[in-house]
Amino acid sequence: MSEILRTCVCCRTQKDKRDMIRVVKDNKSNVFIDLTHKANGRGAYVCKNEQCIKKAIKSGVLASQLKCEIPVEIKEKLSEEIIK
Repeated sequence: MSEILRTCVCCRTQKDKRDMIRVVKDNKSNVFIDLTHKANGRGAYVCKNEQCIKKAIKSGVLASQLKCEIPVEIKEKLSEEIIK
């Protein structure tokens, strides 16, 4: 099976989607981290590294890509990914 590449919204690097974090805004404007990478809605991918996660939170690029405000809970969950 071939890799399914996605582009990080921060560093613009292409990686296999399983090596990235997907944040989704569904049709009811709920924002969540999609661990399955299959949820319906507008998705944005971020590399699983400290630099990209911090930039996604601080710069607003994630909010821009999803065209909505990112809830504090999602920012906290992304920050927890840095620790893992």
